[in-house]
Amino acid sequence: MSAFQQGMAPIRAMEDDSDVEEEALVADYQEQVQYGQDDDLDGLDQAALAQAADDLQARLLQAAQPLDYQATLEAKFSSYDNYCSLFHYILNSEGPVDLEPPSYYWAWDVIDEFIYQFNTFSTYRARIARQGNNEEEAQLLKENPNTWGCYSVLNVLYSLIQKSQIQEQLQATKRGEDAALVAGPYGSKALYKMLGYFSIIGLLRVHCLLGDFSLALKTLDDIELNKKAMFARVMAAHFTTYYYVGFSYMMMRRYADALRMFSHILIYVSRTKNFQKNAQYDNINKKSDQMLALIAICVAFQPTRLDDTIHTALREKYGEQLLKLQRGGPESLPVFEELFRTACPKFISPVPPNFDAPESNIDPIEHHLSIFMEEVKTNMFNPTIKSYLRLYTTMDLKKLAGFLDVKPEELRSILFVNKQRNKQIRWNEGALLEGEWVNTSDLDYALQGDLIHISEAKMGRKLVDWYLRNLSRTYA
Repeated sequence: MSAFQQGMAPIRAMEDDSDVEEEALVADYQEQVQYGQDDDLDGLDQAALAQAADDLQARLLQAAQPLDYQATLEAKFSSYDNYCSLFHYILNSEGPVDLEPPSYYWAWDVIDEFIYQFNTFSTYRARIARQGNNEEEAQLLKENPNTWGCYSVLNVLYSLIQKSQIQEQLQATKRGEDAALVAGPYGSKALYKMLGYFSIIGLLRVHCLLGDFSLALKTLDDIELNKKAMFARVMAAHFTTYYYVGFSYMMMRRYADALRMFSHILIYVSRTKNFQKNAQYDNINKKSDQMLALIAICVAFQPTRLDDTIHTALREKYGEQLLKLQRGGPESLPVFEELFRTACPKFISPVPPNFDAPESNIDPIEHHLSIFMEEVKTNMFNPTIKSYLRLYTTMDLKKLAGFLDVKPEELRSILFVNKQRNKQIRWNEGALLEGEWVNTSDLDYALQGDLIHISEAKMGRKLVDWYLRNLSRTYA
């Protein structure tokens, strides 16, 4: 294993998983190290563990420091080795490590930077494999498929959660019991408790990056989304949590819940305004713009009354695009694609790319975009259909098909799909995957042969009232 470097990396602003600008990285991080071929977390010998114990304090501080965006491939390999060594020592020492962490801010920074480097390395490796024009780096990456591997990263996060007994502690707190009774020797230490807690947020993020949105939400079963939660004390963690929860809801077609999550954090940011004009403030603004783009997408799928603050910001930033989305039709497709690319996470593949066949490597972002656009195409006539249906109480299917210039049977399929899409699960409390089925539209219809019977959907009005009541409920 390579020796751990003591040089300090430049301070990077709050992690922006979708768009980290190079301008936010203020200096070069030079690492002249050698890295070994053993990338297995469990392959460290006792000498390495002993060496790790000597400079643990310095290494804990260093783990939270960002690696330069333009760092060499050798530096990225070395950073992975250093994280493996550090986490192996913390998790596999004889008994808990007796060391107080600097703060819970530090604990978040460690997990945040760990996942950020995993994300950027995976993206870089996939790009080298697809381009196929850098044989030297491609060969090096091919020979080290486990470096920053998905399994290793998930293993660290799950191990920290398990070792700290953090889920059991959170469950005990929910029941009104003393969490210390179930913490165990590791969970009673602040180092393990904090790393375990933020590993749960890390799992939310990693599973979302891998495209498993239901599992991403499942990881938060034991964390309550309210101002008393530990993640709410760290603005970057707060922002990250709501972004990934909201995005996961959106990809699961739960647009009311996605709108609630995005709106909550944006309103919270607008009300606090306690950031200094620095790189972190700039990145929060960029992330806010991404959330506004996602809100525009959700509102296009499910027209909803928004808070005045959100509505004003949305009109200022994406007013023209929003009008095109609300009109629907084929003209809206490029706008949906543009906003999705702007606001989605940098998805990654769970397996290493195939360097021998570059053409076989699919860009994960393009993959998820194609899935999303299939949903868009299914719903693109919905605004136009609703505009016609509002004018009638009964309408002939063939007549409406003529207005839309589609075949009657194709329109029948569209109507069935849209009616099914109007039924969504709405979260109120408890686990994020739970909820009650509601009608999310203010318009309902039924097909009887070739006749469409139209009526006002009472649940649509109720949903709007619920949304307005609960918009800031988590901070009431």
